Amino acid sequence: MFDNAPSQGARPRPLQQHPNFAAALRACGQDPLLLHHPVPAVILRQRLGGRLPVAMLARAEPVLMRGMTRDWLADSGLARTPLILSPDAPCATQLARLGAVPVMTPAWVAEIDLTQAKHDRRARLHQKWRNRLTRAEANKRLKLVVDTGAPSAEHWLFTADRTLQHRRGFRNWPEALTLAYARENPGQTVLFTAKDGREEVAAMLFLRHGRAATYHIGHSTPAGRAVSAHALILWRAACWFAEQGVARLDLGQIDTQHAAGLARFKLGSGAAPRPLGGTWLWWPPLGRSLGWLAACDRRRMQPVPR
Repeated sequence: MFDNAPSQGARPRPLQQHPNFAAALRACGQDPLLLHHPVPAVILRQRLGGRLPVAMLARAEPVLMRGMTRDWLADSGLARTPLILSPDAPCATQLARLGAVPVMTPAWVAEIDLTQAKHDRRARLHQKWRNRLTRAEANKRLKLVVDTGAPSAEHWLFTADRTLQHRRGFRNWPEALTLAYARENPGQTVLFTAKDGREEVAAMLFLRHGRAATYHIGHSTPAGRAVSAHALILWRAACWFAEQGVARLDLGQIDTQHAAGLARFKLGSGAAPRPLGGTWLWWPPLGRSLGWLAACDRRRMQPVPR
């Protein structure tokens, strides 16, 4: 199994590349491939249309792309398997040298550095965000509850998330995978709930993985939005995780075009935007024969600031 305590200064692994995630996948009947060289990696294996086998490396470390030699592929059983590569950082040159073809431009994520002192993190809050937080902190009726137990599928947060997905026409993680994550990794699913008096007005669910934690789902009622409950939850959650030794809080992707309000909320919390590496397709038997396509798309795959 992977080392859950990397050496000092090592970048914490993303959720999709952590053994906690692999354990949840297994509990849901999937069979991820775990590699340990040149770096630990979780590779998802699926069949498209029930027939074509594909392997997916989500948020993989760029150094892994440099280590994909013929011997590595053969030893991993991937020598003839189409690979979907989504590195955790831009590495277009390495991927083009492999012969991978770009299929999706880089997304951006928002991350809070929890290794900074609390007063430094507070100073990074955007002024309007800080003002909302100050008002929420001054509200004596607003209380926060932290729960590290496994949530129930009947919890109102899951109901609200299902409703939102249906209304907006998007799909989140399968709910069964979230519940499996909680069961297989006790204490690593953390639910923060804001109460206005006795009424629960907002909640945010986070998944912890080693020295990092990732925001998973959240919801605020109109009453919660009126008292800036989400700002209070996110600030207190960041402080709580920092006290627990977590180094990075991943708030997920930001999209300033189609979800501008959510992007402003995440960045207003002091989170820094960071580009990922896009999505690439590579079939090893073709080697570098399609590398010219990557060269044509090189400019398009450069991350554009959000």
